[in-house]
Amino acid sequence: MADTGASALPRTSPAGSPLFRAEQFVWLTARVLEQRLFAYHFLRGPADPVETALDAYRNEDAGYGHGLEPDLRGPVSQPLHTARALRVLDAVGRCGGQRVERVCRYLTSASTADGALPAVRPAQRGYPVAPFVPVTDDPPAELLATGPVVGLLHRNEVWHAWLFRATDFCWRTVESLEMPHPREVEAAVAFLDAAPDRPRARAAADRLGRLVRERRIAVLDPDRLDAYPVAAGYAPGGHHFPHDFAPTPESLARAWFTEEEMGRSLDHLSAGQREDGGWPVRRLRWAEAPALEARSLATIEALRTLRAYGRFVG
Repeated sequence: MADTGASALPRTSPAGSPLFRAEQFVWLTARVLEQRLFAYHFLRGPADPVETALDAYRNEDAGYGHGLEPDLRGPVSQPLHTARALRVLDAVGRCGGQRVERVCRYLTSASTADGALPAVRPAQRGYPVAPFVPVTDDPPAELLATGPVVGLLHRNEVWHAWLFRATDFCWRTVESLEMPHPREVEAAVAFLDAAPDRPRARAAADRLGRLVRERRIAVLDPDRLDAYPVAAGYAPGGHHFPHDFAPTPESLARAWFTEEEMGRSLDHLSAGQREDGGWPVRRLRWAEAPALEARSLATIEALRTLRAYGRFVG
């Protein structure tokens, strides 16, 4: 009988190469979802097993929970889990159809009075959560949760009533940022890269890029890390670099950095692979399982960024 399991996936990298070492790390430590994602991105694996693995995190309300976002544990649906689920569906070309229609109904039910998403709803209380993630009774809408979701839905040409007010919230928030956290910048770029009003998106991105440079949010010289602040919620040395804001050359954030700055950033990313084959996580470590799960996510993201910039083929 033919072997149709993971062993049938083709090898695309030589033993000892960065990609091969990362693959060993993923098979050794990752959840099934990240193993399937790695196979899809780098071993020409199919999309169906990724969707099947993602289904384990879906709840009856069409939201997602069960630790899909590693820093939030427990079964309850949360916007950050659902944002992660949409990123997975987008990555494998499945961000559409009835599944996403149901997700949009969940987003509507989870939104605040202004039509946007809080990062964490109060139902999280009583379940383990990272100490740097606040759980409050009346959480405000946040760009961190709303921006990436709105961007992904626009990029996949999903149209739903929820998007109208959520898009307006993103515009208001992005265009008023003055002292942004790095994660807010990432969320803003995720929105701007897919916002339908392209001239407005380019203007907002230009303004945000000037802020990133003025506030020294991105490390432009990895040899001078002490000259750049580390944002709240990150471990010592948990800096952000140009590639964090422009993970692909097509991003509007790519124009924020020179060729030399981006080259140094990618060199630093490439050199960050650990002896075990995985990349580190910069967030504060608070429990063993979330830290290990997050490393698999960071490893896949690092490899995708390096490949997007032509640093390897795989």
